[in-house]
Amino acid sequence: MSRPSVVILCPREFRFTDHEAAVERPLVTDVADLKTVWLDANAPIPPEVLEAHALILWHGPLITAEVIARMKHCRAIIRNGVGFDTVDIAAAAKAGIPVCNVPDYGTEEVADHALALTLALYRQLFPLDREAKQLGWRINVAPKMRRLRTQIFGVVGLGRIGTAAALRAKAFGFRVIFFDPYVPAGTHKAIGIERVNSLEELLQSSDTVSIHCPLSHETRAMIGEKEIAQMKPGAFLVNTARGDIVEKAPVFAALHRGHLAGAGLDVVENEPLRTAQEAATPNLIVTCHAAFCSPEGMVEMRTTSAKIARAAVTCQPVWNRVN
Repeated sequence: MSRPSVVILCPREFRFTDHEAAVERPLVTDVADLKTVWLDANAPIPPEVLEAHALILWHGPLITAEVIARMKHCRAIIRNGVGFDTVDIAAAAKAGIPVCNVPDYGTEEVADHALALTLALYRQLFPLDREAKQLGWRINVAPKMRRLRTQIFGVVGLGRIGTAAALRAKAFGFRVIFFDPYVPAGTHKAIGIERVNSLEELLQSSDTVSIHCPLSHETRAMIGEKEIAQMKPGAFLVNTARGDIVEKAPVFAALHRGHLAGAGLDVVENEPLRTAQEAATPNLIVTCHAAFCSPEGMVEMRTTSAKIARAAVTCQPVWNRVN
């Protein structure tokens, strides 16, 4: 009998993996053939992917219902990351294909990044850096700098990363509140923060709103013009989750008119930024969808996905299933 195959599917422009699959190879090749397929943007899914017994999927390529219908041997699709919105999980479930993710690999990094953006906004690090490098010393932004323990840090989505961010904000002295209708009762008591009963209440109460929920039909465009208007004048918005959760036009408009005092976005709708006008938005910090990045996190993610692929091709139970 021929050996099963594990395929790693990567966008060609992606730079976080290697041609040799050095992390995955020692975990897979004694039980399956391993191949990395590099895909140009919008290119069709190639035959070797459709024939795979397990597919490890980097962010980018869309695995639609049509693609899934042609994957006759697949025992698992593993998303190399937390989000799985690039896979039609319902179609995969109907086809009997588990879809798995790696939900915990970047917990520390993303939470750290959310707090880094928050602190940069509160302490006005980038305006102060520009002023100092212009040989100035007037501290023009002093009125915008705030004492953290007088502020409310609002977390939207108290999963792994949201919890880690909440605990970091608490350690810095923030009063921390959260909204998440799916976490069990009493969670707020376990970690010593406060629960609110609606998104509207969180938006109206928070000095900083930090987004930590997955992208789904329920959360897509969850923060739009109406929600931005509900936020406190002078509040900050931080998003290290998914760009399409937050509509960028009302955020940029609120920054221009001063309703929001600042925004820290690792992810943006229709990323990356598309125009010089977007990039010139005042009081905006943008990073390159890089909150998850660290060498340690990448090895952890790739190791986990390879182990799940190994389990799939050897007919063992898989884990982190999302469908």
